[in-house]
Amino acid sequence: MISRYQNLAAYSRWANRRLYVAAAALSDTQYRADRGAFFGSVHGTLNHLLVTDRIWMRRITGMGEAPDRLDAILFDTLPELETARYLEDVRIVDFVGTLSGWVLRADLHYSNSSGQKFHQPLANVLDHLFNHQTHHRGQVHCLLSGFLGNAATPSLDLIQFQRETGLARTEAT
Repeated sequence: MISRYQNLAAYSRWANRRLYVAAAALSDTQYRADRGAFFGSVHGTLNHLLVTDRIWMRRITGMGEAPDRLDAILFDTLPELETARYLEDVRIVDFVGTLSGWVLRADLHYSNSSGQKFHQPLANVLDHLFNHQTHHRGQVHCLLSGFLGNAATPSLDLIQFQRETGLARTEAT
């Protein structure tokens, strides 16, 4: 059986791919337009998602880049950002595929961006990582809906992912 975190990592990769396909339908002006979201635009919010995933994966694994600002723009173009997103999603999927119960229960010791030290079970940190992704993907989805309309904006429902990947099955009638 697929673990909860393998499921969430696979879902995240699926949802990110769907967002990037929809974002590619925007003009550059739309993609960069500050629409009042916390990170301003589709561009700013997609960059933020990559920034925070890199920060958390650095804290968790001790490897990889860790930007020093939550609003950092890591890549200026959507194609560059999409490639980096794909690679980060692969990294996350691969990492969670290695986890065991005792590792998930073990405390992760880390410092936040202000230098304050924390420790908590890795499972709780992963819960935050995936919840944070969902939160900001929802913001991007709202921005995309404003530009493209609801019909052209993809469903990001977890249950939709589960149905498409066979994790939810239809009952025989």
